[in-house]
Formats: sequence, structure tokens, C-alpha cells
Amino acid sequence: MKIGYLDCFAGVAGDMFLGALIEAGVPLAVLQEATASLGLGASLRVETVDRSGISCTKVHVMEGDRLAEETEHSHTHEHPATHLSGDDAAAKMGHPELKVGHPEFQFQPKTQHLHKVGHGHSHDHEPSSSHLSADEAGAKMGHPELPTHTHVHGRSLTEIRALIGATALAEPVKALALEAFELLGQSEAKIHNVPVEAIHFHEVGAVDAIVDIVAASAGVHHLKIGAWHCSPLNVGGGMVVCAHGTFPVPAPATADLLRGVPTYSAHVQKELVTPTGAALVRALKPVFGPQPAMRVEAIGYGAGTRNPKDFPNVLRLSVGESDDAATDTVTVMETALDDLSPQVIAHVTEQALAKGALDVMLTPVVMKKGRPGTLLTLLCNPSDATMFEGLLLSETSTLGVRVREERRVVLERRVVNVKTEYGDVRVKVGTRAGEELNVAPEFEDCRAAALKCDVPVKRVQQAALAAYLQLGERA
Repeated sequence: MKIGYLDCFAGVAGDMFLGALIEAGVPLAVLQEATASLGLGASLRVETVDRSGISCTKVHVMEGDRLAEETEHSHTHEHPATHLSGDDAAAKMGHPELKVGHPEFQFQPKTQHLHKVGHGHSHDHEPSSSHLSADEAGAKMGHPELPTHTHVHGRSLTEIRALIGATALAEPVKALALEAFELLGQSEAKIHNVPVEAIHFHEVGAVDAIVDIVAASAGVHHLKIGAWHCSPLNVGGGMVVCAHGTFPVPAPATADLLRGVPTYSAHVQKELVTPTGAALVRALKPVFGPQPAMRVEAIGYGAGTRNPKDFPNVLRLSVGESDDAATDTVTVMETALDDLSPQVIAHVTEQALAKGALDVMLTPVVMKKGRPGTLLTLLCNPSDATMFEGLLLSETSTLGVRVREERRVVLERRVVNVKTEYGDVRVKVGTRAGEELNVAPEFEDCRAAALKCDVPVKRVQQAALAAYLQLGERA
């Protein structure tokens, strides 16, 4: 099985992800085609750079002949808005001398915040770097009349969905990109305490972030990774000053995106994880931990913009094969219930599955004093353990939950769509070392087709299996 391992010792950002994909074997043309499909007039410029002695690939998102760079802070409003760059705002207010007359500050094109000179790309701040709004910067430099915002149209989550949906990209590419944007939107909505549809992105909705996410999704699809793994994320450290105040690293939206993800802070007092990078990692749903046993066949290094001394500002992607069946770690939770109604137990089971539990099992047991009871066993990803502990403790009558981690061996899985006289049915195929071991039609598809056509469900299952076996090529 093909495995991808993200080593995020220097955090992760969209441009770093793209650079790592290219070095790991994704043709640049794949990413350029995905970018062009958006119809935004954007393109990618690629160069080989050095980061602390490591040769790596730097990807720039271009709008025409201008750079469109991501900034760390996913800065949104509940109305369509973007900020003018500092030079634009200064010129508009009759102060074109601000950039020259105040060399300690410089506005970067297409960003929403004032950066110190030399800041470069978003992906790592000097500890004292300031993200000031235009009016704060103007006041600091003796020009308090500078406006805070000049409002231009931003993109809502609905508009971004429509933009991606209208492309000719493969459905898995669209699905991954939309998942990343949904995660971003949910985090922003939570931070600002507004409905997700009320969020208008003039940061995440900027061209660079859209291109980063869509192109990365196309690259991921091209690699055909069977299982993603990821190291804990180094978020950096220090404080950043934004228009809304001074915040610790990671900034609020990024911190929310990283809930349940193993993180740490080490080595540098800079912001190392951007919202786009965090959303991409979350959307991949990787297994977090050390690199699994694999034969590494390709390694890609994607560069951040800055090149700090003695710290390689890169994302490393290793791609390889596992000879054995895939293994991962799952969290197993158990609690025995003898005083809870079956209706509530069924409700808890449904809630757990809806929230992403891998499986829920109910086993009849005899408890102390001969009482009949139910052993509820829940399997989940380790990153979701805290959430499911809370669910079981709040929704059931238990006073405690047993929790352990177990190694799980799984077959490589894929889904094949087949056509039958009763309609389309998905077929799940399990393989090991290229050998098919299990083939099973998706029961819910068969049940829906049986009800629609008023035939026994087993007849639909048989038709789906026959259709799969008749395929000349295994999809």
C-alpha cells in the first residue's frame, strides 16, 4: 500500500505543501492545470532554493505578474471586505512617502496586515513582528487619518463552493478542497460567533489560499496515497500583533483548526502553521505519530519563504510502499451499562457514528448481582478520543469509561461503482499485496435500490457482485 508521511517539524503552509508534492513526484503540470481550472487568472512560479543547506522547492502563487502570498492569520469579516495594501492606502490618502519615510514598516502586496521590512512570506514571524491595521500604522507613523479598511468584495464560503464545483476537476479533488474550506469556515464562524454562511473571507478567500488548497488537492489525488500519516505539528511560538489585538501563537482560527491534533512548540519564536496548512492536514485525516514502517521511494522538501539561521524552514513529505497490510492505532472505549434504557443506548450509538466513530458495538453481558446489561464498545481515531469520552460520560449513566489504544491491521480498501439493472451500486474491495481478498456491495446502496425497484435486497447484492466480476479491468 502506498503511504504518505508529512514531517511537520517546521510547521506547514500551503506553499510548502505544494513544493513538497512537486519534489515527491507530482508533475508541475498537474498543479498548473488545477490552478488554471479555477479561472482566476492565477498561475504557479516554481524555483529551487536553499533552506539551511537543504535544496528544496519554493512555489509562488501569481496573479498575472504579481505575487499573491498567504498570510498567517485567517482574517475574516461577517461582510465582504478586504484591506488595501499600505502603499495603496497611503497614496489614496495623499501620503505616498510612508513607505520611504518610515523604513521600519512596509506593506506587503495583497495582504491585509502591515509587516516589518524583511518579513517576506507569512510562514514565520520574527518574534517582534507587528501585524497592524492601516489606521494603527498610520497613527504610529503620525498619519492617524489613514483608513482602517477600504472595502472590496471578498468571497463567501458559498461562492468558494460554487467556484470549485464549476471546475472540471475530478470529484475526489473537489471533495478534498471543499473539505478544507469547510473546516476553515467552521473555525472562523466559531471564532467570530456567527453562522458559517455569514463568513466572508478576504484572507482565506484570497486567490493564493484558493490556489494552494485546490492545487494541493489535485497533487494528493495524483499521488494516489492509500494512507496518510503525519508527525505532530510544530506550531512555533511567541506573540503576534494583529488588527484585533495581540495573540499567542497559534492565532485563534489556527488554534481551533488544530483541536485534537498533536502539536508542540519548539526551536523558534515564529508562527509556523498557517490556517491553510492546518486545514489541508485536517482534511487528509492522517494517522498522527512517528513514520510507519515503509520503503521510502520519494522525498519532497517544500520551502517556506524565510531562511532562518540553523533552522530548516521546510515541510518534508516521504512517499513509499508498505509490504504488509496497513496498520494504524485506534482508541478503544468500553463501558458496561445496566441501568440505561435501550432507546438511549441506540441514541448514543447513532450520535457516535454521526460524529465520526469508526465503529460502535453493543454486546449483551451479565453484570454483578446477575443483572443483564450492555457492554458498549466504541472505536475511534486517537485524535477524537477526548470528544467521545465526553459523549459517553454525558449521554449515558456510566460513572467511568475504560480507554486503551490498540494496533489495528486493515486491508487496503477501494470503492468501485458498478451499474446494475436496479441502479448504481458501490462495491467495497479489500486487497493485500495486490490480491483481492474481500468484495462486498455497499448494503445501503443495495437496500435503497431494492426499495425503489420492489425486489429482494439479496437480488440487488447478487447483481452488484456479478457486475463487478464482469468488469474487464479492476478500477
